[in-house]
Amino acid sequence: MDIFKQSPVVGIIAGGGQFPVLVARAAHARGLKVVMTGFVGHTDPLIAKEADAFKMIHLGQLTALVNFFKKHNVVNICMAGAVSKPKALDLRPDWRAAKALFNLARRGDNDLLSLVVRELEADNFLLFQAADLSPDLLAPVGILTANLPDHVLQEMQYAWSVLKGIGSYDIGQAIVVKERMVIAVEAIEGTDATIKRAAELVGEGCVLVKTLKPNQDGRTDLPALGLKTIELLTKYKYAGLGYEAGKSLFFDVQEAIRLAEKNKLSIVGIPSEGIENLTNYNQ
Repeated sequence: MDIFKQSPVVGIIAGGGQFPVLVARAAHARGLKVVMTGFVGHTDPLIAKEADAFKMIHLGQLTALVNFFKKHNVVNICMAGAVSKPKALDLRPDWRAAKALFNLARRGDNDLLSLVVRELEADNFLLFQAADLSPDLLAPVGILTANLPDHVLQEMQYAWSVLKGIGSYDIGQAIVVKERMVIAVEAIEGTDATIKRAAELVGEGCVLVKTLKPNQDGRTDLPALGLKTIELLTKYKYAGLGYEAGKSLFFDVQEAIRLAEKNKLSIVGIPSEGIENLTNYNQ
């Protein structure tokens, strides 16, 4: 992207997990200076070693975040990493954040994240998608595993249509189905807990599908998958995993595929235009 040539500094708003670490390393590989903020209770303090400048703040301290980035001449900013939804309810908004929150009509994920985007852009920061620095982490399209039974594909198609339908309500990015029945919808507990909850309800053979919510800004919170996800799915004997290709992150993908095939778990990267177009992407 041209923005990285225009400014030698990149700002990273880091949550939890490995993604902000990988983004910081990708930025350094491009010769960029990394200025990073993390959130108390969400971000591992050890991530500070990946940054040239680092500040830990409480979730909601918008003024401190803006001032820190301005101090280090940051223009381009990305968000990377997870923020625990239950913990996110324990906001400590400063005056600026409180004023902005007051103006929100509702408080779904999309609204809160959009608020951050609007406030940053109001201070002339440019928010970009973190995957622009590490595009190899974007989840690929197509059938990743050797085996995809017809009934699993049909379950994914059903889940996809339901998830895209309810996504506008800003509920969650994942759904679990079995025998064309909705078993669990991701809510505040997150994907891992949703996987477990569904399996405890109906046993093995479930199918999980994750997508970007309709109208969700991909710069703020891409669906994420990884080896840990596959370990959990195989533990509970899921039959399939579908995700929105190019709009999801997939960490340790080759290891994940090997584990999935060993446990007869089908993995499919669904094109954004729909699962019925899947055959156009497989050789």
